[in-house]
Amino acid sequence: MAFNDNNTAVYIDIGVNLTNSRFNKDRNEVIQCAEEAGVIAQVITGTDAQESIAAYQLTLQNPLLFSTAGCHPHDAKDFIEDDFQTIKSLLKHERVVAVGECGLDFNRNFSPPAIQEAVFRQQIELACAINKPLFLHERDANERMVEILDEYAADLPKAIIHCFTGNLPALESYLERDLYIGITGWVCDERRGVGLSKIIPLIPDDRLMIETDAPYLIPRDLRPKPKSNRNEPRYLPHIAKKIAGCRNQDLEYIAKISYQNALDFFKLDTTNAFQIT
Repeated sequence: MAFNDNNTAVYIDIGVNLTNSRFNKDRNEVIQCAEEAGVIAQVITGTDAQESIAAYQLTLQNPLLFSTAGCHPHDAKDFIEDDFQTIKSLLKHERVVAVGECGLDFNRNFSPPAIQEAVFRQQIELACAINKPLFLHERDANERMVEILDEYAADLPKAIIHCFTGNLPALESYLERDLYIGITGWVCDERRGVGLSKIIPLIPDDRLMIETDAPYLIPRDLRPKPKSNRNEPRYLPHIAKKIAGCRNQDLEYIAKISYQNALDFFKLDTTNAFQIT
């Protein structure tokens, strides 16, 4: 198992919006606080071409930051060929470890569904061509999501449903296709997370990953309650503790399996961050 120098279990936050303007004043401090809490590596989410560039640039400042490159379904309506070429170019870099955030969001439809689907297909085909994993977003679009993914089943690389908040049928449909499942602080929400907490035990050990989606989705059960509602990667161990309780597993075990799953999925190199015991 991986431990830091203080013999504390370590974590990888696989979904952090570290380019968000809410981190502009103290981004380095946020990273340092995360490391002190045991979150020794972060995957910064790219949501459009410009944010993907910014995410990649952050990885050049710290060997334990990685990034994704893609177009979120909300931004699909503005996605042009130059953006696609930018994302394609970014993905040539080793530190850009997945295609996305991409997918479908029929909850708000900030972009028309047909355009969402077209842009999603572009990114699936790119992931298939370069054999980098897919970092997927889905909300209120499970049936259409699996229909599209099934069209590419023969060539589809590894894929994770980031920030999964769905129901049992949705979870089963993704697990049947060997997708990984990313769980956030949504599960810590006593209003919206109850249903999710009941089905988390069904996620196989080798398909579970954890994330904060910071600065969004701050765990509502943090005590003492933070003065700010900004979520941070340092809260990832708190989310892991909630997940451990839901699954009736030790926190150290959740840390171990989620860490190893992230290493394997994204092919991360974190050898400078910890000692193996």
